[in-house]
Amino acid sequence: MGLNDTVSAERPHIGFFGLRNAGKSSVVNAVTGQNLSVVSAVKGTTTDPVQKAMELLPAGPVVVIDTPGMDDTGSLGEERVRRALRVLDRTDVAVLVVDGTIGLQPANRELIGLFDERKVPYIIAYNKADLLAACPQTAENEIYVSAADGTNIHALKERIAQLANRDANAKPLVADLLAPGDFVVLVVPVDSAAPKGRLILPQQQAVRDILDAGAVSVVTGVEGLPHTLGTLREKPRLVITDSQAFGQVNRLVPPDIQLTSFSILMARYKGSLQRAVQGAAALSRLRDGDRVLISEGCTHHRQCGDIGTVKLPSWIRQYTGKEPQFAFTSGREFPEDLSPYALVVHCGGCMLNGREMQSRARRAAECGVPMTNYGIAIAQMHGILARSLEPFPAVYGELV
Repeated sequence: MGLNDTVSAERPHIGFFGLRNAGKSSVVNAVTGQNLSVVSAVKGTTTDPVQKAMELLPAGPVVVIDTPGMDDTGSLGEERVRRALRVLDRTDVAVLVVDGTIGLQPANRELIGLFDERKVPYIIAYNKADLLAACPQTAENEIYVSAADGTNIHALKERIAQLANRDANAKPLVADLLAPGDFVVLVVPVDSAAPKGRLILPQQQAVRDILDAGAVSVVTGVEGLPHTLGTLREKPRLVITDSQAFGQVNRLVPPDIQLTSFSILMARYKGSLQRAVQGAAALSRLRDGDRVLISEGCTHHRQCGDIGTVKLPSWIRQYTGKEPQFAFTSGREFPEDLSPYALVVHCGGCMLNGREMQSRARRAAECGVPMTNYGIAIAQMHGILARSLEPFPAVYGELV
């Protein structure tokens, strides 16, 4: 995909980290060829993470993030450091910028420890090579550069591209479930919550993936589904529905046709399907007063009948017969400490990259809090979870 048709969640996220005055922002500007970050001799000029989706050759479409210095001081500095560390949750490739005239400092080594702990591939870029008489021998993931005169900046970009593209195109959304010529029916409700004049991201991705598989996508609303199924010349290989319509669509689709949802496909795509299925079991254990966090990865205007703040709480109350307390987050707002919650119900995460979704799931696991997904929770509460997982034999086999 090119610059204009690759959403931020699907681009490798390149995070630049380092101490104040290592020339981190200067290196970011040299690598991107843009004045992405303000550069100054004053320590701590970068006060908040600066993020931009762009084309970075030879890597292609990426998101570049410049972070505050990791040795910032004072209470405000500590908050800046916390924000910089949160960038790690969505970083696919880290570039640690070090002042080459000084070398690695203890704070740099702490950062490297965090990269290793979170399995984030990284490059150490020793800046200010123009001030050195000679550049020492480096390890495979180290390079001496100069933002001032451009030394090795192109070589740094090539190394970033190698790491960024290492897992490119490794994860299909649905193509691996299909054979050429298969029919796939996409059920897209048309209501007040639907965006005017366009499909939402998971629907767009599904259509693209089906085309890539050489299969045929047929898009319909819930009301048109019976007519669509009746006029197709052969049985669909799969029906994919918006999770909100799971109950209706389940009644309309014959049991010999596999059925799942966009949200469940997104859980698999983001690497959290099995954990989310396990988390759904916690719905039946909820008690009065338990706190349930419902989290969306995007921010949008709340509609009357909004799925996250209205429909899910209502379905949970009906399913459990209990009165839990609900809390809601959206966008990048997500609690560091999840221990007060009995359950986290997360959207499909189409606007978050895989790293950030996995980081949230890991945070829940570390706190011992089950975490599930909108589509999986809805399927569980409608009694059709097993059916919705039939396309995924490994997970389905564990469930039945």
